[in-house]
Amino acid sequence: MTRALASLGPANRAARHEETHPLTWRLRDDGQPVWLEEYQQKNGYAAARKALAEMAQADIVQQVKESGLKGRGGAGFPTGVKWGLMPADESLNIRYLLCNADEMEPNTWKDRLLMEQLPHLLVEGMLISARALKAYRGYIFLRGEYVDAARNLNRAIEEAKAAGLLGKNILGSGFDFELFVHTGAGRYICGEETALINSLEGRRANPRAKPPFPAAVGVWGKPTCVNNVETLCNVPAIIGHGVDWYKSLARPGSEDMGTKLMGFSGKVKTPGIWEVPFGISARELFDDYAGGMRDGYTLKCWQPGGAGTGFLLPEHLEAQMYAGGIGKVGTRMGTGLALAVDQTVNMVSLLRNMEEFFARESCGWCTPCRDGLPWSVKILRALERGQGSEQDIATLLQLVDFLGPGRTFCAHAPGAVEPLGSAVKYFRDEFEAGVARQASARPEPALGS
Repeated sequence: MTRALASLGPANRAARHEETHPLTWRLRDDGQPVWLEEYQQKNGYAAARKALAEMAQADIVQQVKESGLKGRGGAGFPTGVKWGLMPADESLNIRYLLCNADEMEPNTWKDRLLMEQLPHLLVEGMLISARALKAYRGYIFLRGEYVDAARNLNRAIEEAKAAGLLGKNILGSGFDFELFVHTGAGRYICGEETALINSLEGRRANPRAKPPFPAAVGVWGKPTCVNNVETLCNVPAIIGHGVDWYKSLARPGSEDMGTKLMGFSGKVKTPGIWEVPFGISARELFDDYAGGMRDGYTLKCWQPGGAGTGFLLPEHLEAQMYAGGIGKVGTRMGTGLALAVDQTVNMVSLLRNMEEFFARESCGWCTPCRDGLPWSVKILRALERGQGSEQDIATLLQLVDFLGPGRTFCAHAPGAVEPLGSAVKYFRDEFEAGVARQASARPEPALGS
């Protein structure tokens, strides 16, 4: 992660300011964690003090709603609207705030950066959010492989407790909030909020039927709100600086507000992750931040935000990086961490690798996902070996349709087949080559047979 940040260069690191980079301006140049003393010197917990001492819970919810903050985990649901779904009934005094830190989307590591180097930013964001939601207990559901993040978060929680920023009667406000880190066993499906809830309860990580939604019936049957790490880390800046300031951070034309952690990986000159305004063009991200392709490589295609987003062509780099901007060119924004695919990569092999991952990570709860994804792997393996049949491509496209949005129990399968459908659309000849080699290898029939 330190190497990724190093790609920013000293000038760009020095250019980070509180007014323009609310998520990353506190980062140290040496990549070490920012602990409580330094975090408070950098205006840390000032927003939490304001929220606890000066704002009613409903005012916090309203400010987040007006800011236009949307979920940063990939779905992009408006955060304030989600908070507003929590019941107002004061008799339901047991409610939970869950942080979805199960960052298992391939080619995505933005939450890891925040948790490892700015753990107190997440703690402060959860404290303010819990105040708004009237939640007395919070859990950070963390990907088990994130060992450094778990250690740093637990230390930050202990520092916050010792400073009276967590626990009972926080800062004399009368508000109580306990926070715990819960490490998962390593399943991609736990990124789905109800599967996360089941896993936290000690159950099998299957998605739940909705309704009821977690806001009404969540952890242990109590009202629950689930938000992504990056989403929660935006909250202190919104409370501290206000709605108008937050909206002003985005580029003109963007329907999404604020900034976003975005990145580029692959055979680019300076792979990394950067905090940039929503609405930045993919071309600027690719050329100015990632430095374009390395010498000897050309851009064949790219994914805008993780393995579950569709492939786009080089001409699509003119699109603006926000949900609507990427939607105009045929796919989803996803996590915002893009992958550059170079001309040496065979798309059949790349998709076979991706679909193997998605098939393995299916919870097996619904038939289309449980049976359809392994079937796509079987076909892709045959095409990769040059042993595909004439019907294989049609079958793959049929699977893309059968496993699409609204056809499965959760969004796992639709995300899994989106890159497959786009790859066949733009690079059908590479898939057809897996059939052509088989046909050309057949022996000619003997004369008179």
